[in-house]
Amino acid sequence: MNVSALLTSVGINTGLCAVLLLLYSILRKQPSNVNVYFGRRLALKRLAHNDPFCLERFVPSPSWIVKAWKTSEEEILGIGGMDAVVFLRIVVFSIRVFSIAFVICFLLVLPVNYYGNGEIHHKQISSEQMEVFTIENVKEGSRWLWTHCLALYIITCSACILLYFEYKSISQMRLAHITGSPTNPSHFTVLVRAIPWSSKESYSDSVKRFFTNYHASNYLSHQMVYRSGRVQKLMTDAEKMYMVIKAASIEQNCKPSLMQHGLCGQPADSFNILPSEDGSVSGKSVVNMELGKSTKESAAAFVFFKTRYAAVVAAQVLQSSHPMLWVTNLAPEPHDVYWSNLCIPYKQLWIRKIGTLVAAIAFMFVFLIPVTFVQGLTQLDQLQQTFPFLRGLLKKKYMSQLVTGYLPSVVLILALYIVPPIMMLFSAIEGSISRSGRKKSACCKVLYFTIWNVFFVNVFTGSVISQFNVFSSVKDIPTQLAKAVPRQVTFFTTYVLSSGWASLACEVMQIFALFCNLCKRFILRNKDDSSSGTLSFPYHTEVPRLLLFGFLGFTCSILAPLIVPFLWVYFVLAYFVYRNQILNVYVSKYETGGQFWPIVHNTTIFSLTLSQIIALGVFGIKRSPVASGFTFPLIICTLLFNEYCRQRFLPIFKTNAAEILIEMDRKDEQSGKMEEIHRQLRAAYYQFTVASHETVASHELCKFECLSHGAKKSSPDPKNVKPGNEPRQRNGSQTVHCDVEENRMK
Repeated sequence: MNVSALLTSVGINTGLCAVLLLLYSILRKQPSNVNVYFGRRLALKRLAHNDPFCLERFVPSPSWIVKAWKTSEEEILGIGGMDAVVFLRIVVFSIRVFSIAFVICFLLVLPVNYYGNGEIHHKQISSEQMEVFTIENVKEGSRWLWTHCLALYIITCSACILLYFEYKSISQMRLAHITGSPTNPSHFTVLVRAIPWSSKESYSDSVKRFFTNYHASNYLSHQMVYRSGRVQKLMTDAEKMYMVIKAASIEQNCKPSLMQHGLCGQPADSFNILPSEDGSVSGKSVVNMELGKSTKESAAAFVFFKTRYAAVVAAQVLQSSHPMLWVTNLAPEPHDVYWSNLCIPYKQLWIRKIGTLVAAIAFMFVFLIPVTFVQGLTQLDQLQQTFPFLRGLLKKKYMSQLVTGYLPSVVLILALYIVPPIMMLFSAIEGSISRSGRKKSACCKVLYFTIWNVFFVNVFTGSVISQFNVFSSVKDIPTQLAKAVPRQVTFFTTYVLSSGWASLACEVMQIFALFCNLCKRFILRNKDDSSSGTLSFPYHTEVPRLLLFGFLGFTCSILAPLIVPFLWVYFVLAYFVYRNQILNVYVSKYETGGQFWPIVHNTTIFSLTLSQIIALGVFGIKRSPVASGFTFPLIICTLLFNEYCRQRFLPIFKTNAAEILIEMDRKDEQSGKMEEIHRQLRAAYYQFTVASHETVASHELCKFECLSHGAKKSSPDPKNVKPGNEPRQRNGSQTVHCDVEENRMK
């Protein structure tokens, strides 16, 4: 592919991005699109709708970019949680690393590549082949290959230094998140699975007997998990019907109260909450007993302990001499529980994991078909031989540039859209007990899948005809990579343009949500701006995308420096787009506490190591023993650095430190909060949710937050709440301050 074909792809993607961003700056101002572009604010009821008609609404403006730039990290932490901050740290880390790579590669590597074959006079740049700008253009035995080795050292050392400080900072942030966040009921709760069945007693009695016998001093109470597939579906359907009836009552100018369950504010008897004498919510217990009559207990339960430290110890030790019985894990947060997977028999989990692994591998091999077809499009000569009837069309200059420079990456992007939903399904089948765990597992699967198919398969399959000959020489992988990667860098560059720049423009536009909103308003004639469709941030798709582009940047930077500026522009644009989406669109329903960063660290180390191995093979092919000799110690030092970080920081992300938990327990005991925490623990984990009961759960979780900040503080005026200090979103419902919530319950 020549430079003109690359410029065609650049022009198409730049124009597409500019048009979409201009449209977004106009559409976001329209009141009819408020539920598309301001879903988070709408869910928090902090968005005014009395916007009069004015011409300014139809004039593009960069106000959203300014707002995203001015928002501090503390505000992002308060709005999107720690996972949002970690995600943006990935973007910032990439901007810093590739800023350094941009300068080094364009000052040292690119001139050497361009004049590396000894030719002083070249064609016009637009007519040059892309190989002229890669390391393939450097002749064998050139004494200038030391510049590539030096650039590799600078990029690797810069990345490792930045990785270390980011890992250290995020580790400290995680510790502060544990100690400074509101009281978390999951710190006192252990999920017990594989409870042995007994004909003499129920599962509940077995749990009580076991933990009163072996954890008598720390055991508090427990709550069983019920097999409730059909019951839960009926409850969900009832809740949806209630929302429809409520919307109809609003249209009839009825004034619904926050606790209504019928038309015009008349309460429904089936969903009443019974108050108790001590002021706590006992309606939940009544509903639990009623549902318990119609449901069966499963071999799983939430066990509550008196202290955080006791819960951690119980979760980590082996409870029985039979490892497949009485299996314990720290419970996820209440809104993070993936209830449908708790009833899965524990003995099935290893079979499920093997099955999903086999299915994922099979899906990878099936996906070779579209990837190989894409690579066939990049080879114009072989494409003409395979499809002779296209020769006349492909001889046209513009058409050949479009087919080789733009079409392959678009076809691959469209094929990759089916990957995240399938991987999310595989992660759910595996049996994850939390929604965040399912999303983290899907993130890893999507990451491995995209790296394999976008990089390795594209490298080893030059065309449909030659794909079977490539795999016959897998034993010489470093040499194969050294030969194949520079030839495919042009495809990776166009992929960054199409999948990177264009995807960011589509992300900020929310094309699917906008289309659904238009259909709802103009076809279904529904004008209700409901926040029921608020979205959580798609970490399982966006984190792999960022890491894939970082992977391509590290492996290709010294081989073909022209990819670096396009990557740098992508990360800069991503910084503004994702900050805007976190501020306005996505709701933080649950989080992992920064668990995505170890994935980022490991992927970056893998990218650096692979880039060094490829450089080692290239230096061997180019017969540069000096550069090859200096690359060996760099590989060893990178692996040693990774091992140090793994020992120093990774344990913080795997388990909570005992000293921190003990100090938190002592602080709560001294302040007198522990008894109140114990009273509210059982209400935190509630399996059956309908409209009234969500209010109860919100009330109980709100009390947990009050316990860590003082339950008697008055609720601030919503008009005076600054961005970033807004109450955290819980499970997609409106979060209110404690005094307001208590008044609502009264």
